[in-house]
Amino acid sequence: MQTLSDYRSTHSDLRQMIGDLRAILTDEHLRLRSNAKNAYEQLCDLGERVNRHLTEEDREVYPGLLIHEDPKVNSMAWGFISGERPMRKTFADYHTRWLKNCDFNFGGEFLAQTQQVFAMVAQRLVREEQVLLPKLVEIGMLHEPLHRLTAPRPAI
Repeated sequence: MQTLSDYRSTHSDLRQMIGDLRAILTDEHLRLRSNAKNAYEQLCDLGERVNRHLTEEDREVYPGLLIHEDPKVNSMAWGFISGERPMRKTFADYHTRWLKNCDFNFGGEFLAQTQQVFAMVAQRLVREEQVLLPKLVEIGMLHEPLHRLTAPRPAI
């Protein structure tokens, strides 16, 4: 099972990837085929990492929340699961439209849709941080490993 630190690290990595991509996803930068290929590879990697993150939650988090005795916890889990479906579909549609054929034809419509995908991921991360993670900590499903909770002892 993941720790709170693991989730924060994953969120940080995803945000860093989006930030890096935003910096290179400009008309000027994408005119060079090598830059477009690099952007393509990074976008595919982002999609894979987001999908892996959602899959890990499906396996490790939601089953426990769905059987929790508190109906509010069950409801919260269903809300996250329901929100996941359109996100997965959006990624699949985006990949099919823009990345599947490797043609690197990244114009204005591509850039606009990419920014929408980034915003969707960012919203999901914020919602996890504000709703899901605090609830997981509160009900004892998520915590830091013991060695991270204790301060190191001073050397004698």
